[in-house]
Amino acid sequence: MDHLLALRVFVRIAESGSFTKAADSLNLPKPTVTRQIQDLETHLGVKLLQRTTRKVSVTPEGASYYEKAVRVLADVEEMDASAAKTRAKPKGRLRVDIGSSLANLILIPALPGFRQRYPDMQVDLGVSDRPTDLISEGVDCVIRGGALADSSLVARRIAELEYVTCASPSYLKQYGRPTHPRDLAQGHVHINYFSSLTGRPFPLHFRRGDEAVEVAGRAAISVNESTAHLTALLSGLGVSQTFKFMVRPYVERGELVPLLSDWTRPRHPLNILYPPTRQLNARLRVFVDWSAEVFKEFDWPTD
Repeated sequence: MDHLLALRVFVRIAESGSFTKAADSLNLPKPTVTRQIQDLETHLGVKLLQRTTRKVSVTPEGASYYEKAVRVLADVEEMDASAAKTRAKPKGRLRVDIGSSLANLILIPALPGFRQRYPDMQVDLGVSDRPTDLISEGVDCVIRGGALADSSLVARRIAELEYVTCASPSYLKQYGRPTHPRDLAQGHVHINYFSSLTGRPFPLHFRRGDEAVEVAGRAAISVNESTAHLTALLSGLGVSQTFKFMVRPYVERGELVPLLSDWTRPRHPLNILYPPTRQLNARLRVFVDWSAEVFKEFDWPTD
């Protein structure tokens, strides 16, 4: 039995709740994963995992063993990094999940610089605006905006993004230009952005001094993906709020028109999040630091 491999397999199954997911994330055949667990349980003389037709869970003995196994694997990786002096040039695969617009407009264009700095690392990007379960899906970190719902994750703030209210010239020609946020409640058509988690649309928010206004109007279309949201704006389907960094080139070319510029929407906090068990991972450490450098350019004070 490869004891170190068996520990890695056990930890991944415990975190994902699935032999199949563990095999996929470790790039191993499922029979190999099954055999490693069988050999490990035989070696220890205890049952680590409880298997049913619906899920896999850890036994009480497995839960205790998991905590120790995570620490051992972290120590081994730290030892290897120190011995091979790979802190500056870590190797291996890193799975990152990120929203569509953040990936296409910020992260991916900057990745050639990351590849030059860390040529032996492979970055696997999961690109979507849906919420991600880092543990069960074997994701090392996610870059997400908004309120932090999962307090069990480690979070590092990397930017605060500014919003802009805008519409296309063709839309404004048909519906006119609003002079107050309340104008948008009647006589205007919205492009709603709805939550992938709840299915509910996010209303428009406006703030000017001590005055705050929330508007939820008639929607021509609702989307749950940021690139599609921008495309709907450019197509003249309605008025909405989106990130300033996304629309800047279209505003400069006259394809979108900023509205109600004396009103603001509270800035959108952007964080990189990862499980506490990953924080000693050298690959994750360099990616988090590099991401903070990249997104600093889009942080609101620099705009």
